[in-house]
Amino acid sequence: MMGRLIKGLTQADAWLAALALALMALIPLVEILARPMMGKGVDNAPVVVQHLGLLMAMAGAIAAERFGHLSSLGVLVPRFYAVGQLGAAAVCGVLVWASGQLVLSEMSAEQMLAYGVPVWWFQAAMPVGFALLGFKLGARCAQHLGLKLLGALVAPLMGAWLAYSFDGQALPLWPWLIGLVLMLAFGAPIFAVLGGLALALFWQDGLPLASIALSHYQITVNPSLPALPLFTLAGLILASTGAAQRLGAVFVALFGGGKIGTVIAATVLCSCFTAFTGGSGVTILALGGLLLPLLQGVGYPERKGISLVTSASALGVLLAPSVPLIMYAIIARVPINTMFLAGLVPAVVMVVCLLIFGGYLRQDVVRSASSAPSKFSMSALRQASWCAKWELLAPVVAIGSLASGLATPTESAALTAIYAVLTQAFAHRELDAKKLGDCLSQCTQIIGGVMLILGMALGLTNYLVDAGIPDLATDWVQGVTQNKWVFLLALNVFLFAAGALMEIYAAIVVLVPLLLPLAISYGIDPVHFGIIFLANMEMGFLCPPAGMNIYFASAVFKQPIRTVAASVAPALLAIFVGTLFISWLPLLATGLPDLVMSIAK
Repeated sequence: MMGRLIKGLTQADAWLAALALALMALIPLVEILARPMMGKGVDNAPVVVQHLGLLMAMAGAIAAERFGHLSSLGVLVPRFYAVGQLGAAAVCGVLVWASGQLVLSEMSAEQMLAYGVPVWWFQAAMPVGFALLGFKLGARCAQHLGLKLLGALVAPLMGAWLAYSFDGQALPLWPWLIGLVLMLAFGAPIFAVLGGLALALFWQDGLPLASIALSHYQITVNPSLPALPLFTLAGLILASTGAAQRLGAVFVALFGGGKIGTVIAATVLCSCFTAFTGGSGVTILALGGLLLPLLQGVGYPERKGISLVTSASALGVLLAPSVPLIMYAIIARVPINTMFLAGLVPAVVMVVCLLIFGGYLRQDVVRSASSAPSKFSMSALRQASWCAKWELLAPVVAIGSLASGLATPTESAALTAIYAVLTQAFAHRELDAKKLGDCLSQCTQIIGGVMLILGMALGLTNYLVDAGIPDLATDWVQGVTQNKWVFLLALNVFLFAAGALMEIYAAIVVLVPLLLPLAISYGIDPVHFGIIFLANMEMGFLCPPAGMNIYFASAVFKQPIRTVAASVAPALLAIFVGTLFISWLPLLATGLPDLVMSIAK
């Protein structure tokens, strides 16, 4: 009994995060049903859901740390891994102080959320969460229990003491920069390095450290942000059941089977699946074991098949309801519906470029072994479509409810998540309570780790914007070249490098506010810029050190990372060519939204 109790306590973070996520899905559904029937729904429901997102993010981040899922650039100097973790724990200690100051100010304001619950009850998840993260990261410094406890206590307390002693005072920047670079090399989580940099910049100017905690709070409770975990949950549920096999059968039947048809079907299926899973590598986990044997079964070379599945799983970020697509719309303040429309044609362009310029349809590849020729069969397509009818309707639920105006982005995401649960649990009977719990846990860990990065990145971005860095960048670049096309080429090269070095969500939060004004100064539409940006980020999934698809593919296909990285090199070139097409032909991104808008008028 005692052992079970201790195990339950150690997993309390995952249970709390899963409960918060489940409520985030159920409350919008209750709201949609209650409004027409009762005239009102849950009091202040959107804001309640947003604050549940804060609770889910902090608890999910703690669970992500426990399972080793906090993103880092790897341990470049393994000997000093403990030092990197202690540094990250100290940063968490500073964040405990900063977020505690924010909570104290809210306590005095006495702002209510709903049903008499104060806002600060939810905000308190930040100092508590950062304290637990600091304790757990500090404990990673050693194997001996005594040393683990010492690191777990001393490092966060040291950070909190520094914040208490020097908050509001101007401190030199260079020692912090050296320490953060070393932390990054020693395997510290990315959120700690970004947060440490933001704290160092604020400290340099003697600004209050609570501003960083405020940035984390603001991004976490953004009105559109609950859509991110809910759409991700829907994708994970589909990935955990037989949905992938049923959709695969539809696409193979649609493109006629055979070698060429199977290659095209695998590419399109990976792209569509990534639109739901958000490019987190889940597509490879869900489809890798299905598609590689399918490709080999029609005589496709193994290495080329691994390359195809890995690279095609990087596509789909431009397709609705992709989480990065929604994230860009939030940061750039562009209508989400517009971004959904803008991504359709460029997504097709990227798939075509991958297949053609990546060499996946080369004659010497598709003829390397004998196989049955492609042959379209309407009866096979009809049968496969009937079996996958519930999965094929999922995008209609997700996009249709939002595009029609019947639901907000959060309500649309909640409907999609509930739809995925109901269809997989009752229509197909493939989702039981254990699988659902695993999906909830996995989703909260993914989003919790992402939200930590987003919050710290926003604090850094706010400092850079207040310091006038975008204006300085605009003046400098325009002084170098006035040519829009040269600028677009340079932009693509820069974003390609950024995608290889930065996690996609951090890149969106940090770089979009800096580069968007620069792009506008060259007459580039914000919608067009967003598609260019995300297309380049797709390449980042395939480039070390931040290219997570390579690591997932290495694990799934049991191949060395170097082998997988070499196999996707032609795909990188193909995707870059597609990005240039999108960059230099704005109509590909803006044409469909403009057409729909003109028809609507």
